[in-house]
Amino acid sequence: MSSLRKWATPLTVASFLIMGVTGILMFFHLDSGLNVPLHEWAGWLMVLGVAAHLVLNWRPFSTYLKRPAARAIMALGAVVLALSFWPVAGGGNPAQKVMQAMALSDVGTVIALSGQDVTTGLGQLAAAGLVADETTSIASLTGGDRGRQMQVIEVLFPDP
Repeated sequence: MSSLRKWATPLTVASFLIMGVTGILMFFHLDSGLNVPLHEWAGWLMVLGVAAHLVLNWRPFSTYLKRPAARAIMALGAVVLALSFWPVAGGGNPAQKVMQAMALSDVGTVIALSGQDVTTGLGQLAAAGLVADETTSIASLTGGDRGRQMQVIEVLFPDP
């Protein structure tokens, strides 16, 4: 238990710091570079740190379960989490909708959107290890892998 005590709270604090700052940046659309993946991975570290922290501090934590205000706050958190899975009509991330549309499109259409001719676009994809013809869907080309879909975008829509 003493070795757990040495890292549980520091890990919780460090991951909270990372999650808090990157979360605020993402909220205000100021994130850049590795903010999003750092936020996602720090979430896993925070879960690990909080779980270890709870193991170490279970007895004091369990007293909170006897307090009505604490129970109400925790229950509210659980309800808000459950509601976050409820589908929202007309909502959603527009960029995600574009990515889904692109994944369902054929390579020729996406190449045309990039402003290139089909031969050039297919050549660039082949040079990147993505061999397809113009009728292949992006989803089948990438196996539905979002990382590979981003690779297609980077190949066909290079930075100016």
